[in-house]
Amino acid sequence: MPAGSGRWGGFWEQRTQQLQSRVRAKEDKIAELETENAVLLLKLAEYKGKIEKSRSEATRISTLYNKQQRLQRNTRSALSQLGLVIQKLNQDIQAFHSSSWALLRDYQDEYQDRVSEIVTAVQRTQQSAETLLACQSKVAHLERALQDVSARHQLERQRRKVLHNSLVELKGNIRVHCRIRPLLPFDSESDDPVLQSSSISREVAHAVDDETVLVKCDRPGHPLINKTYHFERVYGPAESQSAVFGDVCPLLTSLLDGLISENPSRNPKVEVSIVEVYNNDIFDLLAKDSIAAVSGVKREVMTAKDGRTEVALLASEAVGSASKLMELVRGGLQLRAKHPTLVHADSSRSHLIITVTLTTAACSNSTADQACSATLPREQTEAGRAGRAGRSRRASQGASAPQPVPGNPAGCVEQVQARLQLVDLAGSECIGMSGATGSALRETACINRSLAALADVLGALSEHRDHVPYRNSRLTHLLQDCLGGDAKLLVILCISPSQRHLAQTLQGLGFGIRARQVQRGPARKRPPSSQTEGKRRPD
Repeated sequence: MPAGSGRWGGFWEQRTQQLQSRVRAKEDKIAELETENAVLLLKLAEYKGKIEKSRSEATRISTLYNKQQRLQRNTRSALSQLGLVIQKLNQDIQAFHSSSWALLRDYQDEYQDRVSEIVTAVQRTQQSAETLLACQSKVAHLERALQDVSARHQLERQRRKVLHNSLVELKGNIRVHCRIRPLLPFDSESDDPVLQSSSISREVAHAVDDETVLVKCDRPGHPLINKTYHFERVYGPAESQSAVFGDVCPLLTSLLDGLISENPSRNPKVEVSIVEVYNNDIFDLLAKDSIAAVSGVKREVMTAKDGRTEVALLASEAVGSASKLMELVRGGLQLRAKHPTLVHADSSRSHLIITVTLTTAACSNSTADQACSATLPREQTEAGRAGRAGRSRRASQGASAPQPVPGNPAGCVEQVQARLQLVDLAGSECIGMSGATGSALRETACINRSLAALADVLGALSEHRDHVPYRNSRLTHLLQDCLGGDAKLLVILCISPSQRHLAQTLQGLGFGIRARQVQRGPARKRPPSSQTEGKRRPD
């Protein structure tokens, strides 16, 4: 390498080192300045925070000052108003003081007047002492007279019960009433043009008087119908429920006389059971294991040792009020088998029987109590509600003679029972009119067969046959005691006046005539074991 280039190479190398030293020095200076700048920035931020805090404090102090000024102004205003109020109160106190003195003077005067009146009243009371003693003596005499009258009243009540039962028996153990319902809008509904043209809604059944029904109908192509039917009572369409109850009430009087609220010392107990006869089977509607499908639990009718018919394992509930009884009845009606037909959207498909049993303790050995025991009846009553259009519906009710429950070994009767039965019979149904098919058709057949069996039983009783076919239907078997025993029976026929339902009306009236022909007067009591009940219909 030439000598000159070596010198320049050393120079530039030295120069480079110097420049690198300067660069490092500058970089160190820059780092120092950046550090100093960061410190200054931190101090600046700190000073800004202090300034902001001071500004907030100044604002708060200003706000407090303004509030203090307003408070001082308000305080001065309130003190001014308070001064005015205090001034007014002082004036009111002075006025009240004056009025108080006036009231005190008035009170003292009134007090003196009342004291004078009290003194006068005390003097009069002392003067009336002899009169009071005389009144007390008269009251004691009247109380003794009242006790004597009450005893005579109780005796007369016992006699009235005996006479009432005799009167009911003289009227007949089986009575038939007939009720004609009013015409309803659907009485004129029909798909048959022949019937529409013949004014089917016009009335063909009329109440001539309170004992006679006239059925008069003249249809083209049919023989003239002009028949009269006589019953113990006939209700026209305009007669109310009160009129019907007024005639039913005497049959219930002997059952209800001196009941729970009047004589609680006899420990009365009222029990209710509800069954329905559906498709010739008996269902217990109060059974606890009831399923809401077809109504209740299936039961069987049996004959007890004393010859009375009973439903095996029948559920019953004790009731202490009419509201509880109606609650059970409403529940039973909801479980009752129903099915829509062309005539009814909610047609009942069974016979409903509600039984109310009253059990009372027998009387003691005293003469009055023995008379009471002799007159307490055992009632079996069956009643039904009015029928619906297109179905001839029958209702019945009955009452039996007193029946004591077996007593103690000494021969003293311990209990007496009375039974009330309310029966709502499903009406006879015309298949052509109701349009029943399938299961409803079987229901209709069972209803009509059971009603025919009931008519056969009444016919056998009216003809005094040795054999009465009670067991041809479970309905008649269940009602055997009230039909052929010592019960008093009231049948209420519910018929339609419309020409459209003429066949059902005539059928219902014929049923009533057959029931009315049953022997009147006191009924003969069935022996405990009867061999003439008829063949039982197979299950």
